[in-house]
Amino acid sequence: MVGRGDLTNAEWGRLEPLLPRGGARGGRWSEHRKVINGVLFRARTGVPWRDLPERFGPWETVYKRHRRWSADGTWDMLLARVQAAENAEGRIDWDVSVDSTTARAHQHAAGARKAAPPVITPEKGPHSRANLGDPTDEPVRPPGGGGQAGECLGRSRGGFTTKIHLSADGRCRPLSIVLTPGQHGDSPQFQAVLEKISVPCVGPGRPRNRPDSVSADKAYSSRNNRRYLRRRKIRHSIPEPKDQRANRRRRGSAGGRPTGFDKQRYKKRNVVERAINRLKNFRAVATRYDKRAYTYLGTVTVAALVIWLRT
Repeated sequence: MVGRGDLTNAEWGRLEPLLPRGGARGGRWSEHRKVINGVLFRARTGVPWRDLPERFGPWETVYKRHRRWSADGTWDMLLARVQAAENAEGRIDWDVSVDSTTARAHQHAAGARKAAPPVITPEKGPHSRANLGDPTDEPVRPPGGGGQAGECLGRSRGGFTTKIHLSADGRCRPLSIVLTPGQHGDSPQFQAVLEKISVPCVGPGRPRNRPDSVSADKAYSSRNNRRYLRRRKIRHSIPEPKDQRANRRRRGSAGGRPTGFDKQRYKKRNVVERAINRLKNFRAVATRYDKRAYTYLGTVTVAALVIWLRT
């Protein structure tokens, strides 16, 4: 019996062939579908891991699977492969939009150790295969570590926050995700968000990483960003703020030509706002409960994966 929010048979049929099959040492995973449904339940409801319903099995198994797959890039791999399948069938609209949103951090998100996270190895120690409950072949060092900034936690007008920077395709689905502390600006992350777009090809060929066009609000209007888009030959629709326009005119010919702006294409920028709305329907995304940045990024990636499977 499929619970509300669990993977349907059709969604599981798309996801199952992409999942890892186990470790080289002969270790066996617990049932993938049950564990993934447990991760989805927690992402959707935001409940503490210990409060997961018994139908998902031991909560430690669900939590540790999510933590490991967040650290070693398994969630990212699954999202990339689903995107690749969609792109192979021509179902990605490459008129991309970029924006950011702030997620309030719960008090439980504070208190992570200031030292860098240890290497996760399958041999022995506090992060052994037995303790993590999953097989692995290679050591994994999770990103992040080193205080609040290293864990993408900061102080902004919203209080204790993390900022999610993302790009979305024309069908309101996240293409790339970058985390920063909440007080970080939008414009400096523009290039990082676009550089992270990488949709593999099904078969030979390079991943696609260049959109047909990019739309963003005036917060992303800067010479560096426009120069970056021109260098990559990407059309863009970014409005120029009044102060920048006045400064350009005051400088005369040294200020350069007026920036191009396509009003009709800019009307599609709402797709990224709608993608953010879809992500924040997951309560563990709208409010950050995870102490580690890599674990929270895994939670956001899981939400994005579900959006792609269900759209």
